[in-house]
Amino acid sequence: MSQPPPDPLLKITSLASGYGDVQVLWGIDLTVGRDEIVAIVGPNGAGKTTLLHTISGMIQAKQGTIVFDGEDITRSTPDLIVKRQLIQVPEGRRLFPTLTVRDNLLLGAYAREDSKQDIKRDLDFVYSIFPVLAERSDQVATSMSGGEQQMCAIGRGIMAKPKLLLIDELSLGLAPRAVELLAQSLVSINEGGIAILLVEQDVITAFELAHSAYVIESGRVRMSGPTGVLMEDPSLKAAYMGL
Repeated sequence: MSQPPPDPLLKITSLASGYGDVQVLWGIDLTVGRDEIVAIVGPNGAGKTTLLHTISGMIQAKQGTIVFDGEDITRSTPDLIVKRQLIQVPEGRRLFPTLTVRDNLLLGAYAREDSKQDIKRDLDFVYSIFPVLAERSDQVATSMSGGEQQMCAIGRGIMAKPKLLLIDELSLGLAPRAVELLAQSLVSINEGGIAILLVEQDVITAFELAHSAYVIESGRVRMSGPTGVLMEDPSLKAAYMGL
């Protein structure tokens, strides 16, 4: 007898959210499996970042539910969500500008109660994924290139020991080679047991990385499914890929 499929790591149902009286998201349904990379794509102003901020507790949902790892976190505060190992890498990286690469990374582990050995093991894992960070461990983080700073921001997220990593605009303002290296790193991170929910304007990069994707327009999910299927959709090709 076949086993039922495992519950998703993240399940969002009928989610509505926004800022004050301004509603941005309308009836969002979304799931992320425990071993998945899922992409969220769509035009500027579609509500992608609002969705991530609502998941991570920085904006309170107006309606709907967010269930993470079997627990309803819809009304949880950001600090409790971090402790549950749901971690957001913000748009624009937001590194601590006067601190070294190593200190920025270690600050990602501030909420952990693990031993120094456990934290060092995860730091070594980050350095294995991003060797340039090991080379520049004692350098002020914001003196690095944009791509290297994005590596540091993702590494800081890994140091929080996430089950799910939310990444907002992976490729924003970066050279194509930097984006290629970051994309390769996300595959390695996912293979290391971390699920990823990725907001990305570069639809082709997002679809090459992700197992499945959601297209959000005007605060609503307009299309979703496996990326291989979505990439063949003529309307999506025309709107987002120039094909």
